Amino acid sequence: MPGSRSHYFSPSPDTPSRPATVRLDLPDLSLALRTDRGVFSASRVDPGTKVLLGDAPAPPSAGDLLDLGCGYGPIALTMATRAPGARVWAVDVNDRALDLTRANAEVAGLGNVVAARPDEVPGDVRFAAIWSNPPVRIGKGALHDLLDRWLHRLAPDGRALLVVQKHLGADSLQRWLGERGWDAERVRSRLGYRILAVGRAGPAGPNDTADPDSDPDGAAESDPTDPGSPAGAGAGAEPANDDSPGDSPGDSPDDGTAS
Repeated sequence: MPGSRSHYFSPSPDTPSRPATVRLDLPDLSLALRTDRGVFSASRVDPGTKVLLGDAPAPPSAGDLLDLGCGYGPIALTMATRAPGARVWAVDVNDRALDLTRANAEVAGLGNVVAARPDEVPGDVRFAAIWSNPPVRIGKGALHDLLDRWLHRLAPDGRALLVVQKHLGADSLQRWLGERGWDAERVRSRLGYRILAVGRAGPAGPNDTADPDSDPDGAAESDPTDPGSPAGAGAGAEPANDDSPGDSPGDSPDDGTAS
């Protein structure tokens, strides 16, 4: 339609291609990643993704692992590098993102990455770990549906790590997860991002929501799905400081599309 534009969570972005390369440099790995317009955080690795990858413990060494909302693959390729004996599912609805992930995994020599649409993951697969910078700008209801679908595919002792920007609803998401019966713990707070560890609730008692780190910004969070919120003029709103969850939250809408 005239005047319409695709987002990084569109299955087939109609944004004209403009290939580029960004670097992902971590203490244990360095990757050159192909990106393009129409995918999440095309101009740089999203800061929230870097917080997650810099602070996450080693993933399980075997089994099936999931990068939910993989974008061009920084999370999936990091998991695959750190757990060469595991199979890493890089899942996204965006075909351009999946093509980039496949290309980046091939260049990196990572044969244990499987880039797939959501319906291409076999129903009997259970994940030892899920890492995600989830796409908060798809809207609160859609985000909750997405997490409901995939968190239930955790193995009994599996755990998900979600990185979400505080101002885009990290604390309210943690409360919602608890209300849904998940054990959701904030394990890190840095640079305005929360890392939430999510697993199946056990008999240990109430969730521990204490923040082990000080939060220097101290400001109240906003709902990105509320047009009246300072954080959210809806999906794909551009933060004032360039690109900011997906790969898909800290959620940068920097997908190369016009505002």
